[in-house]
Amino acid sequence: MALSCKTIIASTLFLAMTGCSIVPGGHFEGISSSEQTASLQNDLENINIHLIDAQLIQEYKRNQNQGDIKPIQLNKGVDVSGFEYRLGVGDVLTIGVWDHPELTIPAAVQRTAEFDGFRIQADGTVTFAYAPNIPAAGRTVTELRAELVERLSRVIEDPQIDVKVVGFKSQKVYVTGEVNKPNVLPITETPLTLIDAVNQAGGLTEHADWEVVNFTRGNVTEQIKLDEFYSNGDISQNRLLQHGDLIHVHRNDKRNVYVLGDVTKAGKVSINRYGLSLAEALSEVGGINERTADANGVFVLRKRDLDSDGVVADVYQLHARNIASLVLAEQFELEPQDIVYITSAPLARWNKVISLLLPSLATVDALQDIDNQ
Repeated sequence: MALSCKTIIASTLFLAMTGCSIVPGGHFEGISSSEQTASLQNDLENINIHLIDAQLIQEYKRNQNQGDIKPIQLNKGVDVSGFEYRLGVGDVLTIGVWDHPELTIPAAVQRTAEFDGFRIQADGTVTFAYAPNIPAAGRTVTELRAELVERLSRVIEDPQIDVKVVGFKSQKVYVTGEVNKPNVLPITETPLTLIDAVNQAGGLTEHADWEVVNFTRGNVTEQIKLDEFYSNGDISQNRLLQHGDLIHVHRNDKRNVYVLGDVTKAGKVSINRYGLSLAEALSEVGGINERTADANGVFVLRKRDLDSDGVVADVYQLHARNIASLVLAEQFELEPQDIVYITSAPLARWNKVISLLLPSLATVDALQDIDNQ
């Protein structure tokens, strides 16, 4: 089967080249037909040929079930049980002492708690009555409260102190790229994960690459398979964020396929997060040209790495003359950078050549009628 498919493709490519050679200005100078055929044969040795049939679709689905769909591992998600917010320079606190209103700043009508709060200074300290220059940066609220109780116990018997963070200013994460609201998000007392950050930034845009998101911490960047989380519930793709983390969502510029050849409107078709079938791609460009296209000449070219895989490309052929093949086209999933090419029927190519030499094909028909008479 593979050999016969290679023969078909070789014949198709050879016909295309010979068709070009008789068009004025379209021939290949210095290249003979035999040389073209030999070159094509050498190239075909490095190409895998597949027929899009029921067996291929079943094999594809089997591989997808074994490789792509993974069981959800609940024990590999983000562990936030030990998370504690640690104060930093710029954070604003409110400090209240029960039964001692003279030590508590009352809430003002026209001012916020953040405006009237105690800001952690550049040296990492905060100052309160009877407790100046308390080290605060790097501590938790609980640790700072304990220090305040110890300091105020010298002047107040058994002080009851309440400490709250009302302005989270010291720690931030950055969400950039194809999100609806690119933003700088604060880290607060509530653990912030990568998925939370994307959602707080308004979610991904229509042009976002759903499959892979870049996550940078320090000098290390890793690719998060965000679609594995949304599609398969793989919570191992989530991350607990820290100060300075960067989340960048790329555009899906490379998540396209190219539909060329004898179609109504050749062009580029985007693959969305739900995938793209061969039937959908053909529909997006208006379908094949019913008058001139060869229904058996529907090819999908998928590039491979010759060094690692030993082949240049995989070529998939669909026999679209059979109505059942439309079902196969709907089930055949395309991949980014695939090229879908529809060949013209040999007769149509010949008519195009004739149309360059004669005013119209109608003239040929008229001359044929006169000769018959």
